[in-house]
This record gives sequence, C-alpha cells and structure tokens, in this order.
Amino acid sequence: MTTRAALILAGGKARRFQHKQQEWQDKALAQLAEKPLLIHVAKTASEVADEIVVCVNDETRKTKYAEVLKEHNVGNFELVVDEKISHVSGPNVAIMTGLKAAKADFCVTLPCDMPLIQPKIVQYLFDAAEDAQLAVPLWPNGRIETLFMVLERTSGVEVTETLCRLRRPRSDDIVRGAEKVQFVSPVEKMRALDPELTSFVNINRQDDLSKLRTRLAKGSITNNFKATLGALMAPQLQELREASALSYEHKFTEAAALFSSCAAELEAQNQSPFWAGISRENEAETLLAWAKRQEKPDEATELDFKGKDAFLAAAENYRWEAKMHFANSCRFLAERAWADKAWCESWVMGKAGHTDRYPPKY
Repeated sequence: MTTRAALILAGGKARRFQHKQQEWQDKALAQLAEKPLLIHVAKTASEVADEIVVCVNDETRKTKYAEVLKEHNVGNFELVVDEKISHVSGPNVAIMTGLKAAKADFCVTLPCDMPLIQPKIVQYLFDAAEDAQLAVPLWPNGRIETLFMVLERTSGVEVTETLCRLRRPRSDDIVRGAEKVQFVSPVEKMRALDPELTSFVNINRQDDLSKLRTRLAKGSITNNFKATLGALMAPQLQELREASALSYEHKFTEAAALFSSCAAELEAQNQSPFWAGISRENEAETLLAWAKRQEKPDEATELDFKGKDAFLAAAENYRWEAKMHFANSCRFLAERAWADKAWCESWVMGKAGHTDRYPPKY
C-alpha cells in the first residue's frame, strides 16, 4: 500500500506579511475564522496523509507550534527543525528536512499560508503523482505552484539534498531537477473539485486575510500532461555532492575534475540540461576560486580562461533547458533557466555579482 505524508512548511520569514511600524508577526499563527493558518493547513493534511511533518527554522517555533497543534487537537504530527547547511537556507532546506523525517512513499508540500486548501485537491495531486517523480499544478499562463507539489520521497531526498549542497535554495529547482513530472492544470479536473479554486488562496500580506483572493491566470495551458526533463541517477547526484564538499575543502583540482566529468557525462548522453548546467556552473566557480589562489600570473590566467569557458558551457546547457520548457509551455521554468543562462554569461562579460539573478516577473 502506498503511504502518504504531508510536509507543512512553516519556517519562512514572511517579509511581505510584516508592517514596518509593527513587531514581527508570525504568519503561521495569524488568525483566519478564529483559527491560526497553521491549523487550517494541518486539519486538511490530517484528512489525506498518514503522517504530518511540520518544518520550522528554529527551536522556538518548534516549541510554540507544538503547543498550538496540541491545543487544536491535531494528532499524528512531528515537528522538525531545518537542517543546518553552510551558505544556504530557504524552502529547499525545509523540504529536504521534511522528506528525510518522513517515512511515506509520497510526500506533499503544503505552505502554511494556503489555509483554504481542500483535502480533495491534495488527494487529486497525490493520485496524479503515482507514476511520476513529482506532480505540480501548472497555471494557464505557464506559472507553477512552487511550494505545493507531491514528491516521490526517495528521489526527492536525493534531489533536494544535492540542490542544498550546491547552494540552490529555490523550490522551482526541485521541479527542474526531477526526471518525470506530472503537470496538473488547476482549471481542468481540479476546478471540478473546487469550482472557485479557493484552495489556491495565498496569504502573502495581512490584508489578504480579509480579501482571500484566488489566483487569476489566463493562458493556453488547460490540460494535464507529463514531461520527461532528464534521466539523472542517484550516483550522479552523489558525485555532485562529493564535488561540492571537495570545493568547500579547497581541494580545487579534485572538485573541478569531478564537476567536469559529471557535466561531460550528462552532455554526452543528452541527459538533464539542468543538472549539466549546474555541473558546469560549479566547475567554473571552482576554477575561478582556484585562480585567485595562484601566485604565478600565467597559471591564474589559464584557470580564469578555463573557468569562463565552463560558464559558457553552463549557459548553453541552460539555453537548452529553457528551450525544452518553452516547448512544454512552462514559461516560468523557461524564464528561470534563461536567468541562469544570463547569470553565467555575466561572469564571462565581467559583469558578475548581479543581485537580480531571477527578476520577479510574476
């Protein structure tokens, strides 16, 4: 029997929810219909999942949320604090921590700020993921729900841990790094289950608690479809994690060689341009870091050239990835890939250091 878990993501900083002249407000505990948002989501999770894992970012929240969950008679839950990983935080760390804590075959990620999500919508997404690594809603305009997805747990752990070790905090990278993805249209069968699509009401700001606006998206994507985005195996992900560890230890020769061999293998087999791009990008960063430590100018210059060549190779892989997503009408993922391409090219053009790697277009 396939088992299912719900990972409730409740460790964010909720910057958009704050008012400048007020003390910090914990969005997960904000009240809607006389219950905290966290409880709304937990009650839904309890109807569709065999286990509930609540992911938080510190021990204070863990203690507080445990009291709130017990007060509202939510049972069968576990609270976990995000694993500490150098130079990275955010959704991927929380999701990785939750996946490791869970025991189920499939896990759904539920942000604590979607309080009206209905059990039948979660159930439908679980069912859609049965023959894929991941299932995620895709809106008609090509946008995906980056924090509401179902993951096959074993492969999900491999993907999220690798992303975290490579300093990739964004949850859309989980979709980009999956092998087989089931894209689910909210306006097809989901609308039959939830006609007003209130499940997708998202509380970003305090005034959203009174307006409760669902998403409005126009576009051409109205059907469910499955896409194969790569064919990456667990040993390759392990190699990328090993290469990252070598880089942190300043073992640049070994790290660059391992990143390069991973990229070359993926490129030769036409497998997963996303992971090939990440491999080349990390090879480039490793080579440039190595160049800075050279005492001989000629050796530093040679490594600098090699690093920039690797950045160009990464950019080409991301271009290929963007083309693949555009072919699938996944505009959001295509733009993420295109932003990675531009970032890599900026290093070659001497314009590195931009803070807008992913411009907010949605």
